[in-house]
Amino acid sequence: MSRTILITGAGSGFGKAAAIGMAKNGHNIIATAHVSSQVTPLREEAAALGLNNLRVERLDLDDPYDIKQAIGWEFDVLWNNAGMGEAGPVWEIPIDLVRRNFEVNVILPLQLTQGVVQKWVRQGKKGKVVFTSSMGGLFTPANWGTYVSTKHALESIAEALQQELSAYGIKIQTINPGAYYTGYNETMADNPFRWLDDSTNFTKRADLRKGFDDFFATPEGKMDPQEMIDRMIEVVPADTGKFRNVVPKTIENMLKEHQLAAWENQI
Repeated sequence: MSRTILITGAGSGFGKAAAIGMAKNGHNIIATAHVSSQVTPLREEAAALGLNNLRVERLDLDDPYDIKQAIGWEFDVLWNNAGMGEAGPVWEIPIDLVRRNFEVNVILPLQLTQGVVQKWVRQGKKGKVVFTSSMGGLFTPANWGTYVSTKHALESIAEALQQELSAYGIKIQTINPGAYYTGYNETMADNPFRWLDDSTNFTKRADLRKGFDDFFATPEGKMDPQEMIDRMIEVVPADTGKFRNVVPKTIENMLKEHQLAAWENQI
């Protein structure tokens, strides 16, 4: 069945690729981009592909007028995909960066979601909300704590929404990608170097950089994103499926082992 799907953060990466893929599968897509400069190129790409069912709009979640406009659009599925990340040691990262990461990844998507689901409940509409979480929503590696804590928060919000909205026929899902090579994680890893200062911080720039580089050099740190895109194209429009969708399977297994081991963790 064809669905109408609103996607935030569709100007690049997973969101853009999945938007195009779902449009090719016959779904009506409202692909939104955070910055205006991404809108026209995506419109032109959709036109070149003959995808008349892929509509491109600007949606800056920081702009209350943009949010109000988006809530007024008609769609069946809201996919909260937009986000950003701050990396670096939690004990030294500037608090304003932590606050901003929570604003972008948690507060603003929740504001949009509240407006949409309240509208659906008033209309008696049985829609679906999907959140792009992360493998980091289910465990916490050192030096990624700020970003993954926002995804932990999204996991909790999604679980609450699932329970609160089931009586209204509104479905909730999360998608939890591993460290796929889209440029997102690599860009996030650059962020601490704009504030980390060897003359004042205990964490040294060279040590942090080496840790990031070592991770991205592993197969787990540089996976082909097409696997995740294919799963997103399948999961987002679906009427049934798992609440939580971790990809790939090896990461799902690792996370399950980690959560079991957490019960035996000693200080």
